Amino acid sequence: MSGNRFRYGAWRGGPDPLAPPYDVRAAVDQVGAEVLAGGSLREALRNLLRRGPDGGRGLDDLAARARRMRREAMRRGNLDGAVTRAQALLDQALAAEREELARRTDDAARFSEARLDSLPRSTARAVEELSDYQWASDEARRTYQQILDGLRDEVLEQRFAGIREALGNPDPAAQRRLAEMLGDLNDLLDRHARGEDTTDAFAEFMRRHGEFFPERPGSVEELIDALARRAAAGERLMRSLSPQQQEELSRLMAQALGNAGLADQLARLTANLRTLRPNLGWDRRAQVRGQRGLGYGEAAGALAEIGDLDELLDQLGQEHPGATLDDVDVEAVERILGRGAAGDVRRLQELERELRRQGWLTRGAEGLTLSPKALRRLGGTALRRVFGSLETGRRGQHDLRDAGAAGEITGASRPWEYGDEQPIDVVRTVANAVRRSTASGSSAVSLAVDDFEVVETERRASAAVALCVDLSYSMVAEERWGPMKQTALALSHLVATKFPQDALQIIGFGRYATRLTAEELAAVEPDYVQGTNLQHALQLAGRHLRKHSGSEPVVLVVTDGEPTAHLAEDGEAVFFWPPLSETVRATVAEVDALTRYGATLNLFMLGEDEGLRRFVDAVARRSGGRVFTPDTEDLGSYVVNDYIRARRGRVSR
Repeated sequence: MSGNRFRYGAWRGGPDPLAPPYDVRAAVDQVGAEVLAGGSLREALRNLLRRGPDGGRGLDDLAARARRMRREAMRRGNLDGAVTRAQALLDQALAAEREELARRTDDAARFSEARLDSLPRSTARAVEELSDYQWASDEARRTYQQILDGLRDEVLEQRFAGIREALGNPDPAAQRRLAEMLGDLNDLLDRHARGEDTTDAFAEFMRRHGEFFPERPGSVEELIDALARRAAAGERLMRSLSPQQQEELSRLMAQALGNAGLADQLARLTANLRTLRPNLGWDRRAQVRGQRGLGYGEAAGALAEIGDLDELLDQLGQEHPGATLDDVDVEAVERILGRGAAGDVRRLQELERELRRQGWLTRGAEGLTLSPKALRRLGGTALRRVFGSLETGRRGQHDLRDAGAAGEITGASRPWEYGDEQPIDVVRTVANAVRRSTASGSSAVSLAVDDFEVVETERRASAAVALCVDLSYSMVAEERWGPMKQTALALSHLVATKFPQDALQIIGFGRYATRLTAEELAAVEPDYVQGTNLQHALQLAGRHLRKHSGSEPVVLVVTDGEPTAHLAEDGEAVFFWPPLSETVRATVAEVDALTRYGATLNLFMLGEDEGLRRFVDAVARRSGGRVFTPDTEDLGSYVVNDYIRARRGRVSR
């Protein structure tokens, strides 16, 4: 309509309805903070979802609610209620029958009393022996019939939610329809198990027997899911009883379901469902305890609830490799824990998807991991923590295009020569012109070619840097793992952003040494194997330096223990404590090789181990390097500063 007017502006009616449920960058920083503190990357990602970002509810809150509900279900009552109920009804029936027989004086009454006196103690066997007994008491006969009819109805109701009406109808036709439904159901499942197309058969089955299934399943798979969970709960009930109770209940059920072949059809159905859904914990046991005896339906229902909760707890636990929140059944969460809990899971799923969509997470063989984009952010955070001044640069440093990416202003100048591309030193050029004009007695100042001076620059030499970091068990035990990771990530980020012409190789060493990328370093976890193989690390460092022979060679070693392992001739690591002389000689040989190559070798010693102190002092004297003993929290600043100092091999222009 032409009269309508619209105004657009910032949303002021509360939280932005279009905003994502969580701050994605804050979530990445939350993971990064845990990694920089020494935590496992895998655990940090899991903890983000477990605890919930920004104070929101996470998987741990939902799992705690599920565990509380499971404990309540476990205290609901005794599982043998069906047997004890049958025993109670049998006692009532026998009491009423004896009372009636006592009033009679004929021989038949005495014979019946003798038969009752000889009944076995087993409830199921007694019920079986009384199957052809001619009851004198109508009350006793009705009570006895309740034992089998009640158990049959409970079993069938537990298996089929919509069967109550058929059970309450004494019409034989209704009973035949029940048996017909079971037969058709088993035929349908047999065909489905053989891999046949059952689309039309399922539609016909639901047309004929849909009233037995108020859940209104939309496919054979949904029908199987509903039936299998109920059947598995019944099987778990049997497994959870004592052997004597199992025998009692099995005999009672066989008698209760014996008519019209129900027992055979249900056994066939259970076998079909078990084949189609083998992972439902059919043989799992549960120790349900309580004051009240639970009937068959109640007991199976409690075990079904416990089974659903166990499955949900497995999903919320995210323990299996490659687990993601997409594995969590949101509909099951809503059914068990409520709509609010389902909303929490959906928000966490959206966060996980958004982290992947925006490129913060990637999926590998081991599951989710931080992407290079996230690691750059993590490295920047580490660098700001350990050496914040490098982020802003030195005062007076300017980015001069003609100096080149590797050029630095030295503070000196020189006369301009033909072909120079360096910036003009304006102050000195004008000063030269003024001095020349004054000396000639002229009041006018003019520029001559000889007056010009250019800013002198020097080209920064590229550096080949090997950072060797100790990954041995003691680094974890002494809480040095986090600072070590933070230092290496900070140095990696510094090289990538400030000195891209440098070649950095991170080498981790425990019993063996290995090259690590920034991604691998962030995810590396201690393997708790003893051994400090510095010899292998220095060997890999030498290979890295020789690959970049035109660069300034720099080796930085962070360790908290003297070398206790070296590589034998067959390539296997030899470990021994205290260190073998062979280990020391092999390590020193690598030090000498690096020294001959001209590498700067500086060691950062963590801890106060006397053996380590003697070793690093000897290495420093032998190689001409330096030894630093920083506190753990200062390690990053020491390493980064020393890297900058060591790489300043320059070639003047």
